[in-house]
Amino acid sequence: MKLPNHIGIIPDGNRRWAVKHKLSKEKGYIFGLSPGMKLFKLCEKLGIKELTYYGFTTDNTKRPQIQRKAFTEACIKAVKMLSKENVSLLVLGNTHSNMFPKALLPYTTRKDLGSGGMRLNFLVNYGWEWDLGKSGYLQTTNRNSIVSRLNSRDVSRVDLIIRWGGRRRLSGFLPVQSVYSDFYTIDDYWPDFKTEHLMNALEWYSNQDITLGG
Repeated sequence: MKLPNHIGIIPDGNRRWAVKHKLSKEKGYIFGLSPGMKLFKLCEKLGIKELTYYGFTTDNTKRPQIQRKAFTEACIKAVKMLSKENVSLLVLGNTHSNMFPKALLPYTTRKDLGSGGMRLNFLVNYGWEWDLGKSGYLQTTNRNSIVSRLNSRDVSRVDLIIRWGGRRRLSGFLPVQSVYSDFYTIDDYWPDFKTEHLMNALEWYSNQDITLGG
C-alpha cells in the first residue's frame, strides 16, 4: 500500500458527539484525547513521517468561554501526552494573542523528544491569515519566497488530510501546504475514532493518482 509522507488530521465533531450523548457541548473535547493517541501510535507503527493535528483556530476562540476553556485544556493535555513519545514536536499558532496557552510556549520551537522520530505538529490558536502574515504573499510568483516567509515554514507539504465529523471543508488548515492534498472525510465524530477509519483512508489514498499538477 502506498503511504503518504504527511497526514493532516481535522478531529471534528466533538460538540455534536457530546450532545448526542446528552452532555453539554464543552464536555466533548476531553473525549478526543484517547483517539488522538491511538491514531498517533498507529501512524508511528506504519512509519508515517509527519503528522499534523488541528487543535483549535483563532476563529474557534469566538465560541462561548466555557467551550474555549475546555478545548484549550484538551489541547494542553494532548500536547503533554504526545511530548512523552519519541517525536520531533512543534506547536504552531499565534503566540502573540492571549488566547495562546502559555503552558505550550516551550513547544513553539521544534524539539526532538525521547529518541526523536516522527515529525509531529500541533496547531493551536492557528489562523491561516496569521500564517500568511502581512507581507504580500499573493503578490509574489516566487514559490520559495512564499514558503520562506510562512509562519508554518517548518511544516512540509501535506499529502493526505482526514476530517472526521462529516464536514467537507478545510477550515483554513495549512492553506499553502494543503494545495495538492488529497482530502478524505469520515462521517463519524472524532471521539468515535476507530482503527478502520485510518486504514480505510490510507487504502483510499493508495488508489489516488498523485500528479501534483504534472
